[in-house]
Amino acid sequence: MATTADFRNGMCINIDGVYYFIVEFLHVKPGKGPAFVRTKLKNVTTGRVIDKTWNSGVKIEEVRIERRPYQFLYKDDMGYNFMHSETFEQISIPGEGISGVQFLKEGDTVEAMVHAATETILTCELPAHVILKVTYTEPGVKGDTATNTLKPATVETGAEVRVPLFINEGEKIEIDTRDGSYVGRIRE
Repeated sequence: MATTADFRNGMCINIDGVYYFIVEFLHVKPGKGPAFVRTKLKNVTTGRVIDKTWNSGVKIEEVRIERRPYQFLYKDDMGYNFMHSETFEQISIPGEGISGVQFLKEGDTVEAMVHAATETILTCELPAHVILKVTYTEPGVKGDTATNTLKPATVETGAEVRVPLFINEGEKIEIDTRDGSYVGRIRE
């Protein structure tokens, strides 16, 4: 058991059988009344963020989570199949449990959050940025780079992202997997 004094970002806690990650927290000591802790909690399974206020010193159940590297192998009707990088154990994870799944390509390494006691996989995260090749986009017009206008582009995984007008087919771009936004062009 832990208390509110043990809170830290990324900590996983159990509230009524539902697992939450602590996104941020703030200890508040008002001039009048008892101290309390204001938190933002992210639901592990749904990804929804909620606000919760705790009285200072309240006991909570901490869940031990391990981060393990897995390499993406292939997708089938059971889900996305991964292999542990060290033990070569293979697992299948449904697409809903993977954040940024539309940017996942064969051979990519992801981090799986595994409940240490039950060995169940809670969620899976791609790296913050991935590099993908543009497979289709409308050609840009010369001299049309003065504005911040974006156009749709399809990348090698089939996902569609918004890119600046100067990006052409065959170029490699960096994408933020958290929100699907264009980060930059990769020059070789």
